[in-house]
Amino acid sequence: MVLLSASVCGLRKLLRICEAYAASHGLKYNVRKSEVMIFGAKGSDVSVPPIYLEGAPLNRVSQFKYLGHILTPDLKDDVDVDRERRALSVRANMIARRFARCSGDVKKTLFRAFCTSFYTSSLWANYTKKSYNAFRIQFNNAFRVLMRLPRFCSASGMFAAARVDCFFANMRKRCASLVRRIRGSTNGILAMIAGRPDCDYINHCCGLLVVTDNLFKPN
Repeated sequence: MVLLSASVCGLRKLLRICEAYAASHGLKYNVRKSEVMIFGAKGSDVSVPPIYLEGAPLNRVSQFKYLGHILTPDLKDDVDVDRERRALSVRANMIARRFARCSGDVKKTLFRAFCTSFYTSSLWANYTKKSYNAFRIQFNNAFRVLMRLPRFCSASGMFAAARVDCFFANMRKRCASLVRRIRGSTNGILAMIAGRPDCDYINHCCGLLVVTDNLFKPN
């Protein structure tokens, strides 16, 4: 479970409620597995008093993996982008090694199944161009190695010839899918987020769709 509060006092109150609930149901929190993170532009520099759970201070961390997505105090996604880039490298190398003698159609099916499922990538909205490009290059190289194509062949050309979605198409579809689900959700919080014209995430996704769409328009 995750507790969010705008202040230390608010967080302490939430923790007391949790402790009371656990005690009344014969439960006890594992303090060693519980951690605290301070969000903000300069979260790592903010000094806060100790926060206790079950009488023990909680360990303060600079990053935390929640449901597979790595969170950092500055809310940037570079660390999570790098996590997915490394995972893609492992999966792609495994497929290229084990299925080297398979037909092209089999390899394309394996690539779609194992190398395009970027977990939580649709949540990326605050990252550097360097980390994003490194991930894109890894994606392109994975397809080249699997299909035994020349190292410097055209990325757009090889994906078009194979009828496989390129990196930008995959990211565009994932963002569009998540935005559609948010806007169609009956959850009050999600409806509020989708209805805000100043929502950074929704604007980022819509901007990504426009930018990537323009890349494929003829001059």
